Amino acid sequence: MTTETVLGVDIGTSATKGVLVGLDGTIVARARREHGLDLPRPGWAEHDAERIWWDEFVSVCRELAPQAGGGLRAVGVSGIGPCVVPCDANLRPLRPAILYGIDTRAGAEIAELERTLGADAVLSRGGSALSAQALGPKLLWLARNEPDVWKRCAGWYMPSSFIAGRLTGSYVLDHHSASQCDPLYDLDQARWAYDWVQDTVDDLPMPELVWPVEQVGSVAAAAAEVTSLPAGTPVVAGTIDAWAEAFSAGVRAPGDLMLMYGSTMFFVQVVEASTRHPLLWTTQGIERDSLSLAAGMSTSGSLTEWVRHLAGDPAWDDLLGEAAASPPGARGLLMLPYFAGERTPIHDPLARGLVAGLTLRHGRGDMLRAVYEATAFGARQILELFAAAGGAPRRAVAVGGGTSADLWLQTVSDVTGVTQQVPAETIGASHGVALLAAIGAGLVPPETDWSRHSHEVTPVSGNRPLYDHLFGLYGELYPATAEIVHQLSG
Repeated sequence: MTTETVLGVDIGTSATKGVLVGLDGTIVARARREHGLDLPRPGWAEHDAERIWWDEFVSVCRELAPQAGGGLRAVGVSGIGPCVVPCDANLRPLRPAILYGIDTRAGAEIAELERTLGADAVLSRGGSALSAQALGPKLLWLARNEPDVWKRCAGWYMPSSFIAGRLTGSYVLDHHSASQCDPLYDLDQARWAYDWVQDTVDDLPMPELVWPVEQVGSVAAAAAEVTSLPAGTPVVAGTIDAWAEAFSAGVRAPGDLMLMYGSTMFFVQVVEASTRHPLLWTTQGIERDSLSLAAGMSTSGSLTEWVRHLAGDPAWDDLLGEAAASPPGARGLLMLPYFAGERTPIHDPLARGLVAGLTLRHGRGDMLRAVYEATAFGARQILELFAAAGGAPRRAVAVGGGTSADLWLQTVSDVTGVTQQVPAETIGASHGVALLAAIGAGLVPPETDWSRHSHEVTPVSGNRPLYDHLFGLYGELYPATAEIVHQLSG
């Protein structure tokens, strides 16, 4: 008897991951493709959408689809976002994709939109203040700086909508992703803000809005031939990776919080009611009639890799052992993790990294410990903003590849005072979008939850007094050095 399965694929900053999943949530097979991040100019971050988004999706499908044995019943895709790749009428990219908040090129456009629309009005209508994370300024940047591309643009896409378009021919975008397209989306009305769309992008065609779980079509014959997916397989809209990952971890009820430990650190909390905070993002949730607060740091796991490379690429176990041997406080080191600017809470693309307190006695283990503590202090700042805007979390779930570093999780719990549940399966967004596909295709009930938790990480109370003191110093470090680093960043 053929086992029924669904396929979930996630296109991340540094890897594309796919999972073939049974209808009980069991992973039947998985595949992974690594890729790089293009940084062609200071402040720019791009992906080649054809080579990375599509070719890697095809490669993953060709590996996994035959293993379904004829039982593949639905497909879903998630990906980094909000991103934008402009495409021609044949859905061919006209330039590399401009990535999410780590791409800071549109500063002038942010300032212009704030002047013309009003910063308070943008926050009130869209749920988020304009920042490098917002998609609208990136589209305006394209119109102003690449008019030849803009003239030929027939549509714009994120990873999930790009793949859905290639598979089905549909030009759609899910409501959650659209709610990060400030100032183009009206959060309370759950539709495009048509007047602001006209003011910002003129007559550029906007995608049809659907919910992440909705079917947007089925795999066309031409796409089936290329991907090895069965023609006619239902395709759901999918969404941005962090929210798919939260869905995979069962973060669905008000008060549920996800801490995602990846190349960047990201936070999503489901909230009871619509709220606004100028330093946070209020967005549509994954499910209809749900809302979330979100925040993101610009570097976290990427910083640990930086330390490792700086140290001569030692084995991870050796480096982690040295970091664990460094005491809380990293022997007097204090780091600002703003090595690629920073999103939440300072929203400063010109911010830069800083290591204070270095002496000749410090080693690579101290540096890695300082990275973990810096990201934990940043997490504490963000969680304090969440508490002020929507209430303290009812429960917290840690996800992402960084959860394999026990020291990192423990440090965050010690600094924030938050107990974290750790899932038994940490593959994340691809698993979450597979569940969306299963629900959208009617294969499982809408309330189905595939998450299972293996253990909890609880705070060590004895470390709190030291971390409270260092957290105060951490809060002083950026204001004391911002003017200097702004000059250096120029």
